[in-house]
Amino acid sequence: MSKINLSIRTESDISEAVRQSRAMAGRLGFSTTSAYYIATAASELAANLWIHAGGGVITLQRLDGKGGMELTTIDHGPGIADIDRALEDGFSTANGLGCGLPGVKRLMDELDIASFPGVRTEIKARKWL
Repeated sequence: MSKINLSIRTESDISEAVRQSRAMAGRLGFSTTSAYYIATAASELAANLWIHAGGGVITLQRLDGKGGMELTTIDHGPGIADIDRALEDGFSTANGLGCGLPGVKRLMDELDIASFPGVRTEIKARKWL
């Protein structure tokens, strides 16, 4: 499968996103280490959907061309007021460790965030083969 959409509505949906992302990465030919990086990024992104936005959708997609995988999340929650601050290690709005988005940025090759507070947030994280 080249594209999978998963609704994140409960905490157990996070586990499914991890499982599916790890499996897709393996099918696409990523090394075991890279597949676990992708799965960890999917865990952080899906957890953010559940914790901060009350739910949303994560899409796992094969990238053609030079080959790779993209994780996209879309939610209609409160948004990210300060994206630069959200990417700083240790910053948290939910009393967490503040390593979620900075961790995703380190684990993946590219990270794009677009947030319109109170309307929509979309995050795209890409890993290349």
